[in-house]
Amino acid sequence: MPIQDESSSPSDGGELPRLGYLLKHAALSYGALTSTELAPIGIAPQEWAALNCLNEQDGRSQKEVAELLGIDRTTMVALLDQLQVKGWVERRPHPGDRRKNTVSLTTKGRDILRRGMRIIDECERMFLAALGEPAAEQLKHSLHTVIVANQ
Repeated sequence: MPIQDESSSPSDGGELPRLGYLLKHAALSYGALTSTELAPIGIAPQEWAALNCLNEQDGRSQKEVAELLGIDRTTMVALLDQLQVKGWVERRPHPGDRRKNTVSLTTKGRDILRRGMRIIDECERMFLAALGEPAAEQLKHSLHTVIVANQ
């Protein structure tokens, strides 16, 4: 994806586009890469993100997982329906509140998560390769710092 004016760049004294533009286009490019690379194993990036979140937050309610993923409740229900049909998650009544469901990965879900993790690791390496390892780690650290500071 071209960035606004390809004729100017920081190396020749040109100005960088605004942060929002850079973040959006980096996210779009990374999303396209992960979507393409995950497709052969039958999982979409949003599905992988949900499985990864559930792996780290086992037993959370649907609402809590939706908040962690930054998606609305309706989208979360549809996503969990897909994951349940594929046999990757199971819902159970919340032990302390029967109006809620907790969501957990199944054995099949953990397997697809592991397979996807290898692919995502490679996508990250490919996407950040132009920076070199120290700069890639610094970028990730800087973005994490900004995210945490603005929560």
